[in-house]
Amino acid sequence: MDHTPSVILGLCSYTHDSSAALLVEGELVGFVEEERLSEDKHTKAFPQHAVDWLLKEAGLTPGDVDAVAYNFQPAHYLVESPAALRLALSATTRERALPRAHGFAKVGLRTQRRVGALGRLFPSARVMPVLHHRAHQLAAFAWSGWTESAVLVVDSLGERQTTTIAHGHNALRPSNRTLESLNDPASLGYVYGAVTEHLGWRRGDEEGTVMALAALGDPKRFRHLFARAVRTTPSGFYVDPSYFPPRTLSSGYPRTSRRFLAETCPARHVAEPVAYVHQDLAAALQERTEQVMLHLARRARLLTGSRRLCAGGGVATNCVSIGRIIEAGIFDDVFVPPAPGDAGTAVGAAVAVHIDSGNQRPLSGIARSCYLGPSFEDQPLDLTAWPGLQQKMLGIETAEFLADQLAHGMIVGLFQGRVEAGPRALGNRSILASPLEPGVVERLNATVKFREPFRPFAPMVLAARAEEFFTLGQEAPYMSMASGVTDTARERVSAIVHANGTSRLQTVTAEQNPFMHAVLTAFARRTGVPVLINTSLNVKGKPICGTPAMALDCLTGSGLDALLLEGRWITK
Repeated sequence: MDHTPSVILGLCSYTHDSSAALLVEGELVGFVEEERLSEDKHTKAFPQHAVDWLLKEAGLTPGDVDAVAYNFQPAHYLVESPAALRLALSATTRERALPRAHGFAKVGLRTQRRVGALGRLFPSARVMPVLHHRAHQLAAFAWSGWTESAVLVVDSLGERQTTTIAHGHNALRPSNRTLESLNDPASLGYVYGAVTEHLGWRRGDEEGTVMALAALGDPKRFRHLFARAVRTTPSGFYVDPSYFPPRTLSSGYPRTSRRFLAETCPARHVAEPVAYVHQDLAAALQERTEQVMLHLARRARLLTGSRRLCAGGGVATNCVSIGRIIEAGIFDDVFVPPAPGDAGTAVGAAVAVHIDSGNQRPLSGIARSCYLGPSFEDQPLDLTAWPGLQQKMLGIETAEFLADQLAHGMIVGLFQGRVEAGPRALGNRSILASPLEPGVVERLNATVKFREPFRPFAPMVLAARAEEFFTLGQEAPYMSMASGVTDTARERVSAIVHANGTSRLQTVTAEQNPFMHAVLTAFARRTGVPVLINTSLNVKGKPICGTPAMALDCLTGSGLDALLLEGRWITK
């Protein structure tokens, strides 16, 4: 570059989960997913709302941006196009060879055009494409704040890569070296998405529903099928194309084969009831995913020699797999960033450009941060558009008041402070309920979230008392790890224990979230239990509420009893 950029805009855009992050002289000004502001879940649109907020927050204009860091490199798609022709050598994959070559070439050229379009939006900036898995690696490692760790990234597809193992050093000035990588069609994310779609849920959105369903099934029925379909190798794994044909990046090509259908079940229509066969298929898929993730974690330990692991990529959101890695004792510490999926690569891409430009300033504002989006504190609230709502201002005892309402069985939406990063509500855009209330899970699923009755709800717990209820043995600040539970948890808070005997917990400290720590403390004083149910402030199919208007719509459109919005108690 001609000069060292001081203002770097990181972007995830045009694919799914659009987001933006802004680094100014190495300091993270903020990060937010576009869906939290646009109300379009998993949007692939250019993150205009997110960019506008970030620039306003920093007091800058588009002309002040020195560099735009984009989370894909188009040239790597183009490399796969001629390589795809190798599929013609096998009768099993022959029919996918030309469509795959065409699909990767088309996406590569389209990505090049998008890079050009970004340059026109920011005329003073140089657009810097960043290898997708490198953006994942740097996001996970920089968020950890560690001086050194193994970094494992597993997703569906980044250009050609699907799985990478790297060694990271010095999170303030990160240096990540990729030691091993797998290319598509060896893709664990592709397989999980294909089965999710086969089971009648939306690929790229509802894999978590399949993970929850898995706890109800018996993996034995399809265990051998998945052992054949996803085979481990000394350096990773292999996906059998006779079960999961190679992707083409074009519509109209199914992700599961006729053989897969013949050996499992017909594809489930979304309106069909969930049968035992669907539960068993989900269970076998989840079991195999956990086995492969454990295999990859052991490989990362061997290659790096590190006692710490950072995990990123879409498959890292599979909290049960992460929990299994922790339980196995392969590493002393395991870290998953608050935004391990593609949205978080906006941060990683910005970090990559900061490093590559030779900027000697250490990174700041990233490590162990999660409340990075817009705040709406001290703003007037007009309820004219919601005539049925009533509000009152609360005083300084807000945490005590909220704890009391929850202890008396109310289900309350909470909107406070800055928007969380990532797919989990972490106490700033949450729905809270007492785990001691009879029938609370059924009520939440049926009347508040409007989702499947088998879906579990996650607990938040005071970090200092977590070991009384959970066996994880480490902090879990971003609700990204499933933990076993103690007998105390089964006896006192069974509502947060899923059918597989785990809970996806969030541990809370006073430093991380002072208000939620105060609420949990007050709730424990009333009930003896420092645990609350915490789920995201939204209903099924909608993004987590990033704005007051979205939160008020959630209150009026669901079975919430009340909404605590920046010190205002709002009821119907």
